[in-house]
Amino acid sequence: MLNNITLGQYYPVDSPVHRLDPRVKILLAIAMIVCVFLVGNLLGYGLILVFVLFAARLAHVPFRVLMKGLKPLRFILILTFLLNLFFTVGEPLWSLGFIHITREGLRQSIHYSLRLIFLVVSTSLLTLTTSPIQLSDGMELLLSPLKIIHFPAHELAMMMSIALRFIPTLLEETDKIMKAQMARGADFESGNLLNRAKAMIPLLVPLFVSAFRRASDLAMAMEARCYHGGENRTRLRVLKLKKGDLYACLLMALLIIAVIVEARLVPGGLIL
Repeated sequence: MLNNITLGQYYPVDSPVHRLDPRVKILLAIAMIVCVFLVGNLLGYGLILVFVLFAARLAHVPFRVLMKGLKPLRFILILTFLLNLFFTVGEPLWSLGFIHITREGLRQSIHYSLRLIFLVVSTSLLTLTTSPIQLSDGMELLLSPLKIIHFPAHELAMMMSIALRFIPTLLEETDKIMKAQMARGADFESGNLLNRAKAMIPLLVPLFVSAFRRASDLAMAMEARCYHGGENRTRLRVLKLKKGDLYACLLMALLIIAVIVEARLVPGGLIL
C-alpha cells in the first residue's frame, strides 16, 4: 500500500505540462478544486473527467500511475459511499428490514465519492508534474505580495516543499522497517484492531527516530551552507510566463464556464 501513495512523488518526463510555470499549475490546481465543488450533476463530472484525462495524456503520466493514489483511500471512499447511501433521509427506492436506500442517499453517495476522487487525482497530477523545488519557488512567488504585512512567504513555502519532498523518503523508510520487523517475527496483519495497533509500536518508534535524525541532518546541512531564508536570495532559473501557460489558463477558464453553464441548463435527470 505504501507504494500506492503518489502525493509528493515526481514523475520525471518531458511534457508540455511539466514545462508549465509552477505558479500557473498551483493556480490551476486550486481552480480545479473550485470547479469540482461547483459540479452538481454527472454531466459536469464527465466534463472534469475529460479535462483530467486530457491533462494526464498531455503530461505523459500513465493512467495507472494517476489512479494509484486512490488505492490507499479505498476504505474512506467505500465508507463515504455507504454512510451517505444508507443514512440519508428522502424518497425510498429500496428497503429490506431496517435498511433503506433513498433517491437522495444514492445521489449524495455518488456525488461525494466522485468529489473525493477528483480532488485526490487533481492534487496528485500537480505533484507528479512539478518538482519540489519548482513547487517551493511557485508558492513563494504567489505568496510574496503578503510580505508587506510581514507574512513569512519563503519560510512557509520552504516547509511545504520539504514536507512534500520527504513523503516518498519516509514511505521508503517505513517499508524497510516493516520488512525488517517482519523478518524478526512481527505480525502487522492478524488479530483484532487493538492487537494491530500494538503491533505498530515497533514500526513507529524507529520511524520517528529516523525522521528526527533526518531533520537534524537537514538542519545542520542548511546551516553549514549559510542558509538564511529568502532575504537577497537569487534563483538559478527565473520563472517566466509563456504562451503555454496562457493556453492552460484559457482551457481551465473554459472548463469552469462549461461546468457553470451546464449546471444551469441541465436542471433535472442527471442532478446529484
